[in-house]
Amino acid sequence: MPDIADRQPFEAFETLRPLSGRLSRRHWLAGAGASLTALALPPFAAAQPTEGLTADGFRLLRARPGEARLRGPTAPATPIWGYEGLAPGPTLRARQGEELKIRLVNELPQATVIHWHGLRIANAMDGVPHLTQMEVAPGASFDYRFTPPDAGTFWYHSHFLSSEQMARGLFGALIVEERAAVDVDRDVVLVLNDWRLTNAGAIERGFGNFHDAAMAGRLGQYITLNGEDSLELPVKTNERLRLRIVNTANARIFRLRIAEHVTRVMAVDGQPCPPEVVPDGVLRLAPGTRVDLFLDAALKPGSRAPILVDDLRGGELEIGHLVYGDGAPLRAQPLAAPHPLPANPLPDRFDMAGSLTIDVPLDGGGMAMMMRGGGMGGGMGGGMGAAGFRGHGLPPQDRIWALASVASSGHDGPPMFSVPRGRTVVMNFTNRSAFPHAMHVHGHHFRAFAGNGPALRPYWLDTVIVDPEHSERVVFVADNPGKWMLHCHMIEHMATGMAAWFQVT
Repeated sequence: MPDIADRQPFEAFETLRPLSGRLSRRHWLAGAGASLTALALPPFAAAQPTEGLTADGFRLLRARPGEARLRGPTAPATPIWGYEGLAPGPTLRARQGEELKIRLVNELPQATVIHWHGLRIANAMDGVPHLTQMEVAPGASFDYRFTPPDAGTFWYHSHFLSSEQMARGLFGALIVEERAAVDVDRDVVLVLNDWRLTNAGAIERGFGNFHDAAMAGRLGQYITLNGEDSLELPVKTNERLRLRIVNTANARIFRLRIAEHVTRVMAVDGQPCPPEVVPDGVLRLAPGTRVDLFLDAALKPGSRAPILVDDLRGGELEIGHLVYGDGAPLRAQPLAAPHPLPANPLPDRFDMAGSLTIDVPLDGGGMAMMMRGGGMGGGMGGGMGAAGFRGHGLPPQDRIWALASVASSGHDGPPMFSVPRGRTVVMNFTNRSAFPHAMHVHGHHFRAFAGNGPALRPYWLDTVIVDPEHSERVVFVADNPGKWMLHCHMIEHMATGMAAWFQVT
């Protein structure tokens, strides 16, 4: 199984304060003391838009205020910002090779954009303000038109003031379906997120504060799946599910497992891979990562099996159950082991001899500042220039993180590199900080090397975890022309310097 599963969880560098009041339907298995609430899922229901197509064939996607019952059906609703007022937004579905037409209508008090995470589409549609488009002002709209070349699990989210707008709920899943039907009984989208809420259930403000930015990022104490507070997932014996899991959190790396079941990874970051049983059943999911699992419901009728997530303290939190019906099995025997999903048209022949190699050290953060005597404290913009990084588009006090010793907004200044279309690019990410980073490349997918040698891991990624004091070496063919962003998907790290852009000519 890939790197998303085989490492230990990082230690939380932020104390999650306990909440007052009763915790509904919660079971701590270890590490009790903080009040992380549980993952949840409304049974198999993908959110649907409230509007149909426009006269010119666009699907409306309105970014607007709304409400979500993040703490359960009996607790007061939480005011959020969401696409169609929902968090997550509507699950968008398209067919591989067919055009998708989306009209973003901004009904928020802030400007916004939409980035289509993981899609290898035309650069003008990538949704990065100042790099590929201008932000969409309040009351304005923008038309996105693109044809997804790849089938798989993707997602969409705001890429403007992201630390706030994503934390308020501006994200959703995008599913590109294969041209031919896949041999599963049900297709279930699971959008995983965490929320930082006040005791009254409102979203905690203080977005992008210095402590979050300099440490692990914004970690919430409420965890939801599809925006809900509890999960009772009904299944039938010998049923096969395709579980499309998306981590949309600002910064949290999740370790998730479904007890008493064998799960097979079928795709990572939207790209098919050789089917592989998950070691120990544990998935390690970076922010931005997607994993498609096939799960065969092999227990007896009437069984229950817990779904678990790590509690960041060495234990596990029970977050729901697979609930088997008492009726007859769906079929007499489980299905045979699955065949691989059909491959996508990725450029997979790498010219290593003629490649461009880029070293990208990952530096900065609060621990490094303290070790250099820079201290901690103050808000972002509070005079913290101790990192000493060169910068593009960021004032010195906001240069907390850097790629290759440059703290950038991700669109100002010169490109990190420029490369002609079709050339192979190798990037060496070396994490010299005290925190993990989820490095994400726009417009392309890459392969990771399996060590210091030439062998490649057998799956594609668009986001890779680089743990402290570790390196990850990746390779891709720069086949998509345009200006593309490269950044840490711990959003607060991106906002304070761990961002850059490169150009494919």
